[in-house]
Amino acid sequence: MPMGVTAVTDTAKFSASALDELIAKRQEPDWLVDLRRAAFETFCEKALPSRKEEEWMRTDIRTFHLDKFDPPAELTEVPADLPTGLLTEGVDLGGRLVAYNSRTVSSELSEELKAQGVIFGSFSEVLASHPEIVRKHFAQAVDPHFDKFSAMHAAFFTTGQVLYVPRGVVVKKPLHALSLLGAGGVDLGHTLVILEEGAEATMLNETASIDEAAPGLHCGAIELFVHPRARLRYINLQNWGRGVWHFAHQKGVVERDAHIQWTIGALGSKLSKVNQHVALAGVGAESEVNGVMFTEGRQHLSYHTLQHHEAPNCRSNFLYKTALQDRSRTVWRGMIKVDKDAQKTDGYQRNDNLLLTEHCRADSIPGLEIEADDVRCTHGATIGRVDEEQIFYAQCRGFTRKEAIRAIVIGFFQQVFDRIPVESVREALGKAIATRVREYE
Repeated sequence: MPMGVTAVTDTAKFSASALDELIAKRQEPDWLVDLRRAAFETFCEKALPSRKEEEWMRTDIRTFHLDKFDPPAELTEVPADLPTGLLTEGVDLGGRLVAYNSRTVSSELSEELKAQGVIFGSFSEVLASHPEIVRKHFAQAVDPHFDKFSAMHAAFFTTGQVLYVPRGVVVKKPLHALSLLGAGGVDLGHTLVILEEGAEATMLNETASIDEAAPGLHCGAIELFVHPRARLRYINLQNWGRGVWHFAHQKGVVERDAHIQWTIGALGSKLSKVNQHVALAGVGAESEVNGVMFTEGRQHLSYHTLQHHEAPNCRSNFLYKTALQDRSRTVWRGMIKVDKDAQKTDGYQRNDNLLLTEHCRADSIPGLEIEADDVRCTHGATIGRVDEEQIFYAQCRGFTRKEAIRAIVIGFFQQVFDRIPVESVREALGKAIATRVREYE
C-alpha cells in the first residue's frame, strides 16, 4: 500500500484498524472479506469528489467532513417507539424489516411466503442462510470502485435487506423495509432485490430520521435484478432529516421481456447525491421510472440518472417532477444511452420543475448518447414559476393563498401520482408534500 494511503487511513475514523475490527466481529465468507479489503484500498486511493469533476460541478460538499462520523457500531440502545414509516398505512404486508443506525432491529416474513420459497431478511441473515444467492448478485450491478463513496460503502456496510423471489412465484402482498437514523447516526445499508424468471413482487423501501434536525450520514447502495419475464415494482421514499448527508448508488438490471417500475420520492436530507441507473440488458425489457422531489430551506438534491439500452426492442419511460421552495436547489442530469446493437429502442425522458420562490434554483440537463440507427428517443425538461393567475383563480373560488398553492403543487405532481399503483404510496407522498408547502407572496 502506498505511503500516502497509510497516512490517510491512520488518521481517519474509517481506517484500516476500523475495517479489521469490523471484519473480526463478522463471520463472513472469504470472498466478501476480500471484496471489503479491495474496496477499502479504493476508498483510500480516491479523494472526495470536487467541483472540478463534471458530475459534481453543481454539488458542493466542501462542508462535508467524514471525520465527524464513525463507522457503524453495535447498538447499545434502541429508542422504544420507533416510527413505522409513511408507506404502510392501510397496507397488508407480506413482510417487514426495520434497521436503526445501520443495524437490523426486527425482521419478519409471513409463513405463506416462506412456504413459497420467498426469502426476505437482513443482509446478514440471508448471507448466512443462502450465501450462494448473495454471492451471485452482490456488487454485480453497482461498482464498489466507482468513487470514494461507493468504495466506503462496500468496505464498511453492516446491514441492509435482501429480497429473493423464486422462479414463477407471484408475491401479492408488498414487502416493507424501513431504515432509521438516530442523532449523529450512520447508515451504510445495502438493498439487494432478486426476482427470478417469471416472478413478481412489490417492495416498499423508505428512510427517515428520529430527529428531524440532527446530523447524520447515509452512504448506501441499491441493486435490483429482474430476471427474464419477471415484474418488479420498487418504491423508494427518501425522507431523511434535514441534517443528513445522503450519498447513494442505485442500479436496476432488467433482462429479457422483464419489467421494472421504479418510483422515487425524494423529500429529505441536507444534501443528496444519487446515481440511479437502469440497464435494459435483455431483448424486450421495459422500465418505467417515476420521480417526485420536493425541497425546502437550503436543501440540495442532485440526481444523476441513466437509462442504458444494451439490447434491442427495449422501452424506457422516465418522468421526474420537482417542486422547490425557499433557497433550495436541485440538480438533475439525465442520459439515455443506446448501444450499437440496441436497435428498435424506444426511450423517453422528461424532467419538469416548479419554482415556488424567487431564490430556489433547478438545474435540469437531459442528454442522449445514441450509437444505433433505428431508434426513437425523445427527451425534454421544463423550469417555471408557479402561475399567479392560477392562484388568483383558486382564491376567487374561496381558497386561501396557501390552499391554492398546495392544490397547484399537488396538481403538478398528479401525472406521477397516477403512475403509482399502490394507493398508500400515492397518499403518503401527497400528504408529505402538502404539509411542506408554505404561503408565499
